[in-house]
Amino acid sequence: MPLSQEIIDRTLATPQGTAAYHIVEKLTDEGHEAWWVGGCVRDMLIDEIPEDIDIATSALPDEIKKLFEKHDAASESYGSILVASGGDVFELTTFREDSAASDGRHPENVIFTKEKEKDAARRDVTINALYYHPISGELFDPFEGEKDLNERLIRIIGDAEKRIEEDNLRLLRVIRFKAYIEGQYHPDTFKALHKKSKSIEKLSGTRRFKEIEKILLGPHPEIALEDLWETDILEYLLPEVHACKGVAQPAHLHPEGDVWNHVMRILSSFTEDHEKDVRWAALFHDTGKPKTFSIDADRIHFNDHASVGADVTKEALDRLQFTSSRRDKIAWLVKHHMMMAAFSEMDDKRKAHWYYHPWFLELLQLFWLDMIGTQDYKTDLYDKIIEDYNKFLDAHPRPKKPLISGDEIMDLMDIEPGEKVGEILEMLHEKQIKKEITSKKEAMEFIKQL
Repeated sequence: MPLSQEIIDRTLATPQGTAAYHIVEKLTDEGHEAWWVGGCVRDMLIDEIPEDIDIATSALPDEIKKLFEKHDAASESYGSILVASGGDVFELTTFREDSAASDGRHPENVIFTKEKEKDAARRDVTINALYYHPISGELFDPFEGEKDLNERLIRIIGDAEKRIEEDNLRLLRVIRFKAYIEGQYHPDTFKALHKKSKSIEKLSGTRRFKEIEKILLGPHPEIALEDLWETDILEYLLPEVHACKGVAQPAHLHPEGDVWNHVMRILSSFTEDHEKDVRWAALFHDTGKPKTFSIDADRIHFNDHASVGADVTKEALDRLQFTSSRRDKIAWLVKHHMMMAAFSEMDDKRKAHWYYHPWFLELLQLFWLDMIGTQDYKTDLYDKIIEDYNKFLDAHPRPKKPLISGDEIMDLMDIEPGEKVGEILEMLHEKQIKKEITSKKEAMEFIKQL
């Protein structure tokens, strides 16, 4: 699948493509080598306009900074400079080669080089060791990444086990790339992932979190999660999710099978509307079930699994070094994901606590995902909630511009997410409508008095 002239022209016609062309042009004019590299070239080879264009260059970080006034050198120690141009931000990275010094926990030590061949050799998989020169039109592909891409093959460059030992994050990156192209593994790559699976524990929580989030935001998180389970990485990465495999559910309620099957159906149902916190909540929403499984003469039960799951979620997200605000929000969503039936019994005052809650729309999204994650799902109850929610807001409209957010209320009062936040938002709403409170300062003073 050679680069087509059509995709080249379409990419160069975008503001990002034009700006990236001129960056290469400027570096070239100054005597430096510069290439578009990695994912952007991979995307173009499969006839997709890249979302991001990264640039690899022989120019040293100091030389890059002198050439481009608008830059951010926060990652300069790793050879990367962020350059703003044409309304976009581009990562310009100096050619690097591998260092033998690595503990597997941190990226390898940076050694700069003038040779793109050495830079290519240090990349993780062949489909990322692709370089395109937008001026000459040349494709540099030293490890037959184009051929592998044609076979949808994920192959680690060089000795697969050694490359994972250099940086254990590659355990997750390799799986993410395979899911992205709906591909398959080279046998040596799969064996290395399985053999080195426990090494994932060496990584900091932050590095694990960032890569898992990329997986969840990708096009096929369900493929990646299945691979994480098959390689045993998941057992050491997210043991709470790993435990969902083989946990049976009531057959008449969940004909799709066990808890794992249910979660995988959900992950495959994400749409662009589902943002990252909802996706995390969907991944963890039933992690309370393995701990609450019971069976009697009637059927299988998971009593209080949502509350237990919220505690499990908090513990897992703490291990991944989440911020407390995101951790609490995701755990709140997990804790309340079984509430759908409760809304039919609420009076208007109690509904206001929920319908005005800053996270209610995301809770609705989790309701929907939980529903369609069941094989023979029915939408009647969900549709009734949506209808009632819209009717309620028509009868009790929010002010167009709330003076203060639910998050600010929680910070000011030092309270956890819950009904109290909805109550305060409702009170502020009424006072704002009556013009008893007309500014954010007055709203904050009112909250402090509470």
